[in-house]
Amino acid sequence: MTSIDQVLEHLASNHGRILGKLIDFAAIPSVSTDPAHAADMRAAARWVARALESAGPFTVRTIETPGNPVVYAEWLGAPGTLTVLVYGHYDVQPADPLEKWSSPPFTPTLRDGRLYARGVSDDKGPMLIPIEVARSYFAVAGTLPVNVKCMFEGEEEIGSANLDAFIRDNTKLLAADVVLSADGAMWRIDEPSLTVSSRGLVGLELTLAASSKDLHSGRHGGGVANPLHAMATLIASLHAPNGRVAVAGFYDRVRELTPTERAAIAALPFDEGKYLAQVGAPAPFGEPGYTTLERQWTRPTLEVNGMWGGYTGPGQKTVIPSEAHAKITCRLVPDQDPAEVIALVTRHLESHVPPGTRLSIAPDGHGARAAHIETAHFALEAAGAALYAVYGVHPLIVRMGGTVPISELFQRRMGLDTVFFSFSTADEDYHAPNEFFRVHRLHEGLEAWARYWEMLAETRR
Repeated sequence: MTSIDQVLEHLASNHGRILGKLIDFAAIPSVSTDPAHAADMRAAARWVARALESAGPFTVRTIETPGNPVVYAEWLGAPGTLTVLVYGHYDVQPADPLEKWSSPPFTPTLRDGRLYARGVSDDKGPMLIPIEVARSYFAVAGTLPVNVKCMFEGEEEIGSANLDAFIRDNTKLLAADVVLSADGAMWRIDEPSLTVSSRGLVGLELTLAASSKDLHSGRHGGGVANPLHAMATLIASLHAPNGRVAVAGFYDRVRELTPTERAAIAALPFDEGKYLAQVGAPAPFGEPGYTTLERQWTRPTLEVNGMWGGYTGPGQKTVIPSEAHAKITCRLVPDQDPAEVIALVTRHLESHVPPGTRLSIAPDGHGARAAHIETAHFALEAAGAALYAVYGVHPLIVRMGGTVPISELFQRRMGLDTVFFSFSTADEDYHAPNEFFRVHRLHEGLEAWARYWEMLAETRR
């Protein structure tokens, strides 16, 4: 029996134990955006460090940052082979709204071949997979096919604010031939895929104020501006009725797709009717002149993620609120600069302030650029071969509408490309109630990562 067959047999015999480990991991409420979960963030980092230590002879370090710690591990016992840097994140999104969960979000629950829990798909299930693959290799062969470094952070869900400085200050520690991301997700459940690009992200929060305090709507209505009305007007100014962003200069740096790129996207097996039914939308909408996939993958967007103010409790409260608030994010495409986009949106908002109100804007302090990898990259080709070995079909080449900041950071800081090798899929309700991870994807991911490392061991850059 060859080494890879022995490793796969060992993984298969440990499926139950690995699922149990994932249940333990997903039970930790490591919500990075909420200071009330600071202790849980520490607990999750300790859990990851212990998992790496118990997997085999990794050198494991927990490295402090101004925010949550990075858990780093390395094994460099395969001289003459490639060094891969495995990325993942142990932080998760908030579980709200809790009332829409069918089971408690931090009580992982198995139903119909799915494990339901916050963070189980994004990213705890996928990032556990390479740890367990390493454990099986060490158990069976006492070695790994390639040199492996792991970097698991705790701030991805809040924009990885401290990651840029961490990479800048640790380039020697993180030196590798390629980054393998356990975060990212495949496009669909029925076809394996590899992602070759992701959009960037930048955001801001704005406040419109009118009076210095809430006012009685009978006594003051008609005499002062209502910030909620004003906010609706201001937000509506950001787009034309057809969905195109109305901010001057927003599209100036956007790179248009080539005819070949458009043809490749059009050739993908995408059923718009099924997509609309899946998300519960009555019709497509967005920037005219582009298909749904083109808009989601290759065009920039400006989205309002939240608006609030005034009274929202039961019954009535006849009040004119003193303030209204909104949160905005923009997804960016190649050549767009986060700081420039913030400046453009800010200029638009400041020039459209409704009468009788005062505007204040708070950028989120950082942004992420778009990133891409060439389809002929050696590590992407090896990933395609590994997926073919597992699924018997060649993976689709797709793009990502979301943002994984590490891909651009590693390109800019270290000249390293990132291969997204996650076994989540886009329909698993991450960032929403009832997030889940399919158990069979856990097992498929274990086999694919094992085969991937074997194939990389035979690769020369």
